[in-house]
Amino acid sequence: MKRLNITIPERVAEAIEVYENKSRFITEAIIEKISKDKKEKLDSLLTEGYKNECGSDKEVNKKWEAATIERWPD
Repeated sequence: MKRLNITIPERVAEAIEVYENKSRFITEAIIEKISKDKKEKLDSLLTEGYKNECGSDKEVNKKWEAATIERWPD
């Protein structure tokens, strides 16, 4: 475990007074925030990647369109 000295707004300090184990509450809140930030970053990267690649599917489809339409020998 690592001990940290932090400064928080008075209203936040008052709000967490109801929790018996404040350290655990703060740790869980930080972990939840980090997880949320990572998910948002991944979602953003996936969206950006999709936008960059969505046109390439159409190009591939055009190339194969003739092959799928033509009649295959029996």
